[in-house]
Amino acid sequence: MTLRLYDTMAREKRDFVPINPERVTMYVCGPTVYNFAHIGNARPVVAFDVLFRVLRHLYGADHVVYAANVTDVDDKINQKAADEGVPIDVITGRYLDAYHADMAQLGALPLSAEPRATRTMDAIIAMIGRLVHNNSAYQAEGHVLFNTQAYGEYGKLSGRSMDDMIAGARVDVAPYKQHPADFVLWKPSKPGEPVWDSPFGPGRPGWHIECTAMIEQTLGIPIDIHGGGNDLIFPHHENELAQGVCAHGHVHKAEGGYANYWLHNGFLNMGSEKMSKSIGNVQLVHDLVKQWPGEALRWALLASHYRQPLAWTDEVIEQARGSLDYLYGVLRRVADVEAEDTGPSAGFLEAMMDDLNTPKAYAELFALGQALETAPARGKARAKGELLASARMIGFLDGDPDGWFQRGLTDEFKARVDDLIVQRVAARNAKDWATADRIRGELNDLNVEVMDSATGATWKLKGTV
Repeated sequence: MTLRLYDTMAREKRDFVPINPERVTMYVCGPTVYNFAHIGNARPVVAFDVLFRVLRHLYGADHVVYAANVTDVDDKINQKAADEGVPIDVITGRYLDAYHADMAQLGALPLSAEPRATRTMDAIIAMIGRLVHNNSAYQAEGHVLFNTQAYGEYGKLSGRSMDDMIAGARVDVAPYKQHPADFVLWKPSKPGEPVWDSPFGPGRPGWHIECTAMIEQTLGIPIDIHGGGNDLIFPHHENELAQGVCAHGHVHKAEGGYANYWLHNGFLNMGSEKMSKSIGNVQLVHDLVKQWPGEALRWALLASHYRQPLAWTDEVIEQARGSLDYLYGVLRRVADVEAEDTGPSAGFLEAMMDDLNTPKAYAELFALGQALETAPARGKARAKGELLASARMIGFLDGDPDGWFQRGLTDEFKARVDDLIVQRVAARNAKDWATADRIRGELNDLNVEVMDSATGATWKLKGTV
């Protein structure tokens, strides 16, 4: 079964054929760490984590290299550090730690590599030097700018004309630019800002060159897959592509010269509105994971196809939690069945190979859950194995079913219930029915339902699946 991915450059789905199946490479633009990540920032993290898992399934975990950068020098970081009177690494360290913890709550696997701009400065400066040397960039008034006229296919990725790109980028038409669309590779630092020495004068890099240099240093160019949000297609990815091919002398080659597949996820909106600080509807992952199970947030983020817009509401999260309640409930009801060591179902794989069609994959998970409940005893082991393998391939159902339904309860509450159940079992074994009934009454008062089976007793809160 062949993986097909929608390539932004080709504007169609293409069969995925890696450059080297022994080392499949993927890069996704990561966070700028000056604050907590909002839920819109989490959508590409989860979407490309799914692709990472699919690639690992197809090529083996040791043969997929997934890198996402950290932008740790930026105007907003500089301002935050100045406001607090601390070095920038205090700000970036604080929010990168929080970012890692929050994304782990959403089930994101650890990356293969996480390059940082400040730790790639030598490579950034060297790449700028190569661009200047081959006349793809020029120096002017302490700046180094990329010469967009030197790259014949500038605009091919976004499909924009030069006039549209100039207008859309809201570029600063500085007098030292040779062309209005030219963009900064290196610029002088302002007083109090971080500064690095370079052959072009003291300063710091522009945003776009950071990613290009980090990709080259971490993965090598060309890479198989470059991902990110739709909002990055222009100008960021357009500029990355131009720099990357020109730094290697391929000024007339876009496809294959930098990234073989470009993938972009759709926007996340707050209901019918765009998420905006000015509107006051920004929701931080750091807060959401305190209110909802991280697995439910992950399910909600994948409820729409990754390329489509996603309307984010409490109802979407509630539906996600309900879906997981059902699937975990199925697993709890067959807790005594040992799952067969099998792979994902054919229907589930078919959905995922079709450009990561998670809505179709979700429908298959429900079908697998229903099949597991209705399967004859001799078929339950295989049915359970297929459900677990399918769900876990994209980051679900890896938890304990009882734990899922006991989430949010204090350790003291769970310990009390467990102790009462032990006492009740002892009373039943001693045929002390009066004590057993009394304890069941106490459990009822705690809103706890006990399920007796041949393998023992389990419990859940009343009202759960």
